[in-house]
Amino acid sequence: MSDLKNLTLSLQDGILTITIDRESQLNALNHDTLSELKETFQSIYDDKDIKGVILTGAGEKAFVAGADIKEFAEVNDVNGRKFSESGQEIFDLIENCHAPVIAAVNGFALGGGCELAMACHMRLASANAKFGQPEVNLGIIPGYGGTQRLTQLVGKGKALELMMTADMINAEEARELGLVNHVFLDKATLLEKAHEMLAKIAGKAPIAIGLVVDCVNAVYNKEENGYQTEANAFARCCGTEDFKEGAAAFVEKRKANFKGQ
Repeated sequence: MSDLKNLTLSLQDGILTITIDRESQLNALNHDTLSELKETFQSIYDDKDIKGVILTGAGEKAFVAGADIKEFAEVNDVNGRKFSESGQEIFDLIENCHAPVIAAVNGFALGGGCELAMACHMRLASANAKFGQPEVNLGIIPGYGGTQRLTQLVGKGKALELMMTADMINAEEARELGLVNHVFLDKATLLEKAHEMLAKIAGKAPIAIGLVVDCVNAVYNKEENGYQTEANAFARCCGTEDFKEGAAAFVEKRKANFKGQ
């Protein structure tokens, strides 16, 4: 991986913490930051030693306060499609990653920041977190998958309300809507709990964890039969050494030692 200027990486016990490190710009997503996210997640796909990922923002004020508005000046009806599709491609990498990805949301998660959090498999938030899709205030709409993922997570009516009013919601409101899994008092506790959750998942069978991601994502893929995807994934699990180990450990009343085989 090349030198990263906008991300800080920390690996502990197989759990990689990715911090978007543009605190003075409220961690806004510019082109370079998105490119670094793409490169980082591509490397995660090839690294079996990474058992989970925490994605967070530097400082206390923002997870990601949105896309970098300065770069919007270059977007028009000619290159807008490419701008949107490029971001969607990166967020799809996150959504389909076989290592579980938790967004640890501290402070503002607005626009592209909310879209980034929604691309992660789960979202944990600190009490000061705020979520929103305020793009209509700029005369545009969410372009990195926000119209799709927000609807999937909170339902059609509420998604339309949030995107058309551009209202922000706090962490507790987000939890009540199903946008957030858990809310914690502060950022330190948030990161600790995210690490604990991923450490727990890391003790399970890695192949099975990755296939759970595939099957759940198939729910939202209109071109895929989710039940068939599940049956195929189940069959694949049945042929693994991990399945043999898990069954043996259950009978022998001991903890399974999964090796991802």
